[in-house]
Amino acid sequence: MSSLVDRLRAIVPAATSPKPASSAPPRATNAADVLGGEWCGDYLVVERTYSPGYRHGRVALADAAPPIEGWNRLGVLGGGASPCLFLDLETTGLAGGAGTYAFLVGLAWFDRCSFRVRQFFLASFASEPVLLHALRDIAAETGTVVTYNGKSFDLPLLETRYVVNRMETPFAGLPHVDMVHPARRMWRTSGEPDEEGDGSTSCRLTSLERTLCGHERDGDVPGFEIPARYFHFVRTGEARQLEAVLEHNRQDLLSLALVTARAAQLLDEGPGSSRAAREALGLGQLYERSGLAVEARAAFARAAELPCADVTTRAEVLRALAVVCRRARDYVIAANAWREILELRGCPAVIVREATEALAVHHEHRLRDPSSARAFAVKSLRLPATQSRREALEHRLARLDRKLGNAAPDVAPLF
Repeated sequence: MSSLVDRLRAIVPAATSPKPASSAPPRATNAADVLGGEWCGDYLVVERTYSPGYRHGRVALADAAPPIEGWNRLGVLGGGASPCLFLDLETTGLAGGAGTYAFLVGLAWFDRCSFRVRQFFLASFASEPVLLHALRDIAAETGTVVTYNGKSFDLPLLETRYVVNRMETPFAGLPHVDMVHPARRMWRTSGEPDEEGDGSTSCRLTSLERTLCGHERDGDVPGFEIPARYFHFVRTGEARQLEAVLEHNRQDLLSLALVTARAAQLLDEGPGSSRAAREALGLGQLYERSGLAVEARAAFARAAELPCADVTTRAEVLRALAVVCRRARDYVIAANAWREILELRGCPAVIVREATEALAVHHEHRLRDPSSARAFAVKSLRLPATQSRREALEHRLARLDRKLGNAAPDVAPLF
């Protein structure tokens, strides 16, 4: 009878010897035909190329493609060098954590005026390390990665998968443009929850593709159904339900690219290309964050010229214009903007308070009109404020009363 050691020696080589790469995972031999891809080990690569004349709604790809040298002011969005790699994941869940992984990695880029999409579909979890290695090869040729809400979800999830597999992430050192943040500045609308679910504004990618591109999806699979469709494939090997998932991913990549193109073109062309007050306001905020003060002021002035859909946007536009003019020492223009804010019915209280305080300072220190300054200070004191702000206002009122020689009589505000 052989010893236990001899039996273990016979088992271990067989268990540890490398397995030959399979052309397709078990029970999924039809996936390549159904999804239109080619097997690479146990993951599937699906490629599509959209021609320059392809229209996503009313926008043709040729009109959205970057110039040969790239978008000049991509850095304002947080980007770096060209080319841009657009990235979108479909995952086994939205909770995140080490148990969640991406079963579909969609990558896309402009190839001159065409648009190429390459999707990596993970049919077998055991092949995740090989797929992650393939992504590293593409990332090495990339100047900037572009996502939508990717800073909060896509890239952290990918980085987790690289760590779990003891691999170095290729995206850590790349400039990253997360378009959800510029989009919220320029195109958010009231009344519909956004991706964060806060109920205040809508900036879903599907909403943007309707408003900016005029594209309406037909038969799109809801996001909450996608993990269940994948697990159905894992159990049965039937890929038919995944056709809509891959198309959903391709539509997201197209929309992401066109939304990015619209923002980059606006930054390059300047505020005169803005079509709405909210768009010009967001453009000015992006310029301002990058230290482009002249461009920011031009954008805010453009926003003030355009009609506004709601009072809040109008108030934000006037506030931005007032602040940038005050910094430039154009105090008269700033004061006029603050006064216009006070004439808006339904203006948010926080902006009204800022306007009254700014006008109190303007009348006290620049116009040398303590009586009007006190009236604005009294109006500001009647608005909700923090304790420290109220103490500062009371201190201002006491100083103005000393200048006026008053025993602090109540003075009616000017507005």
